[in-house]
Amino acid sequence: MVNNKLCYIGNKAARYRESVFCAIDAEYDCEWYFSLNKSDIKEMDLSLLKKVTKYPILGSPSKLYWKRKVLRLLLRKDLHTFLALSESRCITDYVFFALAKLLKKDVYVWTHGWYGKETKTEAFLKLRQFNLVKGIFVYSNYARQLMIEQGIPENKIFTIHNSLHYSQQKALRESISPSPIYQEHFGNVNPTIVFIGRLTKVKKLDMVIDAIQMLKDRGENYNFVLVGDGVEKHNLETKVNAMGMQQNVWFFGACYDEKQNAELIYNADLCVSPGNVGLTAMHALVFGCPVITHNCFKWQMPEFEAIQAGETGDFFEMDDEASLANTISQWFTCKSTCRDKVRQACYKEIDENWTPEFQMKVIRENLKI
Repeated sequence: MVNNKLCYIGNKAARYRESVFCAIDAEYDCEWYFSLNKSDIKEMDLSLLKKVTKYPILGSPSKLYWKRKVLRLLLRKDLHTFLALSESRCITDYVFFALAKLLKKDVYVWTHGWYGKETKTEAFLKLRQFNLVKGIFVYSNYARQLMIEQGIPENKIFTIHNSLHYSQQKALRESISPSPIYQEHFGNVNPTIVFIGRLTKVKKLDMVIDAIQMLKDRGENYNFVLVGDGVEKHNLETKVNAMGMQQNVWFFGACYDEKQNAELIYNADLCVSPGNVGLTAMHALVFGCPVITHNCFKWQMPEFEAIQAGETGDFFEMDDEASLANTISQWFTCKSTCRDKVRQACYKEIDENWTPEFQMKVIRENLKI
């Protein structure tokens, strides 16, 4: 019988990773180890995985911390290959990776890799970790290239991208059709801009409100829909009211009904995320909505790479409201007559590069058991 035993060590089993985790669980005889630490990250249904263990931590994940009861896994004779979340703040990782190398056990890490904004200390710590492991799965080609420039061998770095609940989303996409949801709500036929995700300060959503007002002063009218909730909601509502924009801004609220999300995204004309874009890009693109975000990639999340300028979205100068307004305006000037072509380009980008199937292909080809 072929040995396909794998041990995964991570923090939270984030719900958005459910599809790829289940695919790994089906492919390998996998033991899963997740942290007991509480967080605001929504966790998947762990009963979907065959062998799950929770481990406690000492310290704080936002500072320095230690994973308890993890080092002992290296002593098990039946475990030879590990796939681990890698974080420079985790003291356990340095010890685990070094001992694994000494014991001739294979460790692969799944990580953001490199941003380009690392301090000298951060760069030193990351390089120390990466030099101890057999392979590195990173989310973007951007990170991979930066790591190669740091001297890490390119044949040990694999771009794995990211994914959401692709099969469910694709099924919804194939059954959806245009609806007058925005015309009915706003009472106009203005182009509609959407944002879907948590309403937090780092997303800089106030910039969209300012940009829309700037464009209105130039005679261009847009609607803005915020699908989500968060700590910034009150501040954003206050700003909208103070600017008298209530008729053109819809605080839809958090929505966990993916069919409803699909309708909201599919019928929007553009998604704008002025801060780091993250999974918002994938959620928008899978339902055919192009995305605009900022162009300073070292402050971005890896999903920015799904945006192909002029095809599936565009980029503006970071923190520049005038640049954001101009980019929005230019997008509609150039693309208003080819909405379906843009929609198909968005589908193609996700279908070819940002699915659990793509991720599993990368894992099969590069994780050697």
